[in-house]
Amino acid sequence: MLEPWAWRHHWWKKRPVWWAWERRNVRGAAVLHATAPSEADAFRALGLRNPIAVIPNGVDVPEGMEPARNTESRTVVFLSRIHPKKGLLNLVRAWAALRPGGWRAVIAGPSQGGHEDEVKAAVREAGLEAQFDFPGAVYGEAKWDLLRRADLFVLPTFSENFGMVVAEALASGVPVITTRGAPWAELEERGCGWWVEIGAEPLAVALREAMALSDTDRRGMGARGRRLVEEKYAWPEIAKQMVSVYEWVLGGGPPPECVRMD
Repeated sequence: MLEPWAWRHHWWKKRPVWWAWERRNVRGAAVLHATAPSEADAFRALGLRNPIAVIPNGVDVPEGMEPARNTESRTVVFLSRIHPKKGLLNLVRAWAALRPGGWRAVIAGPSQGGHEDEVKAAVREAGLEAQFDFPGAVYGEAKWDLLRRADLFVLPTFSENFGMVVAEALASGVPVITTRGAPWAELEERGCGWWVEIGAEPLAVALREAMALSDTDRRGMGARGRRLVEEKYAWPEIAKQMVSVYEWVLGGGPPPECVRMD
């Protein structure tokens, strides 16, 4: 909630609470946990001088998950809250500019503040009803099955502190398109997705490029993404870092490498 976009959204509710008591609560913490360097920067921008443990969220890595792609059509999946922050109207605009044949978009997740109705209205206005599905919220095995059947995953967000769904899509072997509002430069560094500027036009460029790839090339990107998650975001590695932070808080000594003191 301390990310710049979130801080500006409904600021008139948040800032009085921050100055009345939450700032004091946060400043009293022995250590803060940030899931990415950009989130730690947001803490510092608000004047918080606590030590910060920069440790990503952990993610389950499904075992033996072979892709089960649809041979008749290709699918782009969005899976998150249906909220203005997630940038879905930009996705509709990008899709309308491309109108890709043989592709469909699945917008899965719970609607917040009636935003799903706004997105559906934009889809209707663009004449894209035949290419967009809204299955609602999916959880558990249904979530993993949806990811397993995706050809691409998209998160056109304005702001994320981490972006758990990005890690879950990569763990499922799916290449990802997201914006620079999420801290996922590794998508391009590791060749497992696209990390683009916020907006409909950059998103359309990435979608066009991703859709033009062969199924084999997309599967190769997905495999690289899964390896990234296994190496860096799987629970054993995350748990080891978290344990080191608790041991340092309780026992003192030099801070672990993941703790930022500046």
